[in-house]
Amino acid sequence: MEPRTSVIEKRLKHINRIIAVASGKGGVGKSMVASSLALYLSQKGYKVGLLDLDLYGPSSHIILGVKNQFPTEEKGIIPPVVHGISFMSIVYFTEEKPSPFRGVDISNIILELLAITQWGCLDFLIIDMPPGIGDETLDVIRYMKKSEFLVVTTPSKVAMGAVGKLLRILLELKKPLLGVIENMTMTDSSFIQQEVKRLHVRYLGNIDFDTVLEDSIGDPDRLVQTQMMKDLSRTLQNIKL
Repeated sequence: MEPRTSVIEKRLKHINRIIAVASGKGGVGKSMVASSLALYLSQKGYKVGLLDLDLYGPSSHIILGVKNQFPTEEKGIIPPVVHGISFMSIVYFTEEKPSPFRGVDISNIILELLAITQWGCLDFLIIDMPPGIGDETLDVIRYMKKSEFLVVTTPSKVAMGAVGKLLRILLELKKPLLGVIENMTMTDSSFIQQEVKRLHVRYLGNIDFDTVLEDSIGDPDRLVQTQMMKDLSRTLQNIKL
């Protein structure tokens, strides 16, 4: 039996809810949704953690403007608090260098991160999941048993094809599904809504494509004022948080 599993259970013991923000493919704005969700909950007065598990392209630190703020060591790793969010990312260990991880390496990295990180007491831990349905997703399901999934897609039929596979896996494994957010919409179309409902999953709503969102990246004070954040807040009204 993997000895770190019992350590992970202790690390997560005092976290009320774990929300994994996932998608079937990259490029759908998953990291932006995860980072914005953490900011939204923090501003509501909750104690929030954000874990960036995208081993290939971590970007939450860029979105939140994390600079010169690092974990400290004390019987494990204590995440720095950034804009009211306890923040941990693989980038602290890779230093933004290319990371060609494969197979068992991926599982070991996730295990190690989960085992060494001391979150303390949190109302919410938000996980920025890697795209796809590979080892990373399966490891989160295996080691973070009480995780709930918030799935992000775009209006693209290609994106929904991959997201549909992820949803089917989560349904088959009977994982809690908060619902699907349709991100970066530019036209009125019911395609995604119909596809999601056909799988008997809750469609939470859409976030319109925000042409000025890029200017707010790295500045959370501006980010919370964007139309994207307003749209996200509206979709979150359909979830009991």
